[in-house]
Amino acid sequence: MSTLAPLRLLREPWNASEGNQSNATAGAGSAWCQGLDIPNELFLALGLVSLVENLLVVAAILKNRNLHSPTYYFICCLAVSDMLVSVSNLAETFFLLLLEHGVLVARASVVRHMDNIIDLLICSSVVSSLSFLGVIAVDRYITIFYALRYHSIMTLQRAVVTMASVWLASTVSSTVFVTYYRNNAILLCLIGFFLFMLVLMLVLYIHMFALARHHLRSISSQQKQPTVYRSSSLKGAVTLTILLGVFFICWGPFFFHLILIVTCPTNPFCTCFFSYFNLFHILIICNSVIDPLIYAFRSRELRRTLREVMLCSW
Repeated sequence: MSTLAPLRLLREPWNASEGNQSNATAGAGSAWCQGLDIPNELFLALGLVSLVENLLVVAAILKNRNLHSPTYYFICCLAVSDMLVSVSNLAETFFLLLLEHGVLVARASVVRHMDNIIDLLICSSVVSSLSFLGVIAVDRYITIFYALRYHSIMTLQRAVVTMASVWLASTVSSTVFVTYYRNNAILLCLIGFFLFMLVLMLVLYIHMFALARHHLRSISSQQKQPTVYRSSSLKGAVTLTILLGVFFICWGPFFFHLILIVTCPTNPFCTCFFSYFNLFHILIICNSVIDPLIYAFRSRELRRTLREVMLCSW
């Protein structure tokens, strides 16, 4: 699928001359360097699934007053961010299909304005989605380590300020990125932001798991039930692995792509990696499908409300 600028231009580096790019492409012309052809129907299907999932999460949180807390507000914002990823993907795909099949005929200036609008939506949704993943990790950390003071630390006012700040920062940073996407410094900032979120989640979740492991060891030694301890410890390790593994698998290839654009734009091996941009794009969309399964649907209260929403018992 062809993507609009700047995502279209992120497929291959712009800081290499055409001659160098053609030479690199020729040097990387083996079969496995030809990229991956992903049908538009797959983008549309994943976008629709993600949209429905996240709409259900938002509707359930709005419906159930028991879910009106900072934790679920953050999950709701993550669902909205993932919904924007889906909407922007659907809008982009439909727009390109209409142009490619001649159904829509538009002037170059109109296409350029549509480019900018869709790109701003895509970038803003990506940045906000990453941000709220970090916010949820911090919220969980406070819940575990400062349980008795949680409601005084994470007040509704602070939660609202946090959410407003994330949306504002996402919009501003996305506008800057769309405007100056040819500047390597902008790419480095985006890469640094991803690495910061990865390290933040890694440190917080490992610390939380270490505390849970310590508590389980204490209980196990007192009750002399090592089997229960090992089972619970394994379950916690699996949950931690899923959280960090999904984050890294879905977001890592795209940001590694950006790193290669900055560090080795004309290297044949890097050129091979660039040809798989559509795969990295689909992984980001898959993350929007998986997020509700990890952060929302694991809640019994939310699952019960989801059933009520789907049965239209509002």
